[in-house]
Amino acid sequence: MQTSQTPRRLAVRLMYAATAGLFTVATGVALHAQQPLPVNSAAPETINFLAEAKAPVDLSTPDLNYSSSAASSDLSSAAPDSAAAERFNLSPEGASSDTQPPPRRRYGRPRYQDRGHNADGSNRYTFEAGAGFTTPTGATGKRTDLSYSFKAGAGINFNRKFGVMAEYNYDHFGITGGTLTSQTNVFNTLYGTLTNPTTGTTTNFDGLDGNAHVWSLTLNPTYTFHEGDKTSAYVVVGGGFYRKITNFTLPTVSVGYSYFYGPYEYVANQTLENYSNNAGGINGGIGFTYKASRFAGERFFAEARYVEVFNSASTNSVNSDYPPSNARTGYFPVTVGIRF
Repeated sequence: MQTSQTPRRLAVRLMYAATAGLFTVATGVALHAQQPLPVNSAAPETINFLAEAKAPVDLSTPDLNYSSSAASSDLSSAAPDSAAAERFNLSPEGASSDTQPPPRRRYGRPRYQDRGHNADGSNRYTFEAGAGFTTPTGATGKRTDLSYSFKAGAGINFNRKFGVMAEYNYDHFGITGGTLTSQTNVFNTLYGTLTNPTTGTTTNFDGLDGNAHVWSLTLNPTYTFHEGDKTSAYVVVGGGFYRKITNFTLPTVSVGYSYFYGPYEYVANQTLENYSNNAGGINGGIGFTYKASRFAGERFFAEARYVEVFNSASTNSVNSDYPPSNARTGYFPVTVGIRF
């Protein structure tokens, strides 16, 4: 009986000893936590965020040290960057051309550097093509009728306002009925009837017809006095070389040959007489342009000019059967077309 109780007593004693040790450790920790702070240790400084937010901000001389906050004590101990302080000094006294940003740029028309454009953005090179009608005036209008014209040109623009265009113009005219009647009488008086050497038939000049035209190579400066987003207006003057040609034709019976039908006769106008005259001349007028959008490079144009050709007497015209071929020529060409 005594032997069986010895282990039990031993276990109870060990449990009492462990409980006493744990109590001793807990008591020591609690007493250490309740000890007061040393007298010479500084309590951490509290930050009043509401006061900091209400404080005024001075942007003219920013404080880079932040000495008012204990949290930034590392920054306050460092020396300020003098270059940064000067860069951020926005006051008029501290501003300088070296440290301040450049003034605001004024944006206008784009400036180009390529060969196809001028500095103001206009196309440096230009081309045109157009067609229309020509109205003779003065003495020219008494001998010729309104007819068609066309032209083509290429040039260079020095800027949006001023350019020079080299042009080829062809202006066609009909011969008035009164001129044809008068010239028919002249030919009948001088030559009577004509005999066709091929067919042996004779004919007079009652079917006389004719036409005239002037072709020219000119150099024409232009000046744009109005320019909008889509429309513009310009004036043009110029001059150059003009060649005037007058043709009189007569219907003539000729003989043709067909593989299936053999020889046959047909009537065709053949040139009876031809007169030419070379001279200088001038022109001037006004034109208008229109483009579909402000960014388009192509423009439609319509212009009217007056042309004066200083035709004078030549051997061909003085000794001819039609002396008016050397008379001065004046006409109004009206043209519409495209320019790009």
